[in-house]
Amino acid sequence: MSVEFNHTIIPCHDREESARFFARILGLQVGEPTEPFLPVDTANGVTLDFATVGGDIPTLHFAFLVSEAEFDGILARLVEEQIPIQADPHGRHLGRINRNDGGRGVYFREPSGHALEALTRPYGSHPESELNGVTEEVPGAAVRPSVR
Repeated sequence: MSVEFNHTIIPCHDREESARFFARILGLQVGEPTEPFLPVDTANGVTLDFATVGGDIPTLHFAFLVSEAEFDGILARLVEEQIPIQADPHGRHLGRINRNDGGRGVYFREPSGHALEALTRPYGSHPESELNGVTEEVPGAAVRPSVR
């Protein structure tokens, strides 16, 4: 058997709120609770197990490789719900997406503050792309400074 990533626990302030946010924005389904977790399964079989915890939560980063059509849906939901977006993890390009590797990418936060990213091409997959470093404004996108 080859090594495969199976699941991860995502600490959050409210597992229902965070799991439903992930599922809604990414177009996934929330599964049945398996105490103390609320699972969301991804297309490649990885389970995101949300757990409510008290106190400070360290910011974690989760990147999701998606199709162009899925990206369109994610971006539309982010704009519709007025969830601030940015083209980079440092918040230098607010209200924009990136075009790295000839694809598209966007960063945003979930309710507990974790940094999420949706991208259509893996990093370094097209280093010759003329679109590397290019960002595009997203009409109607909400902006706010990065919470880094």
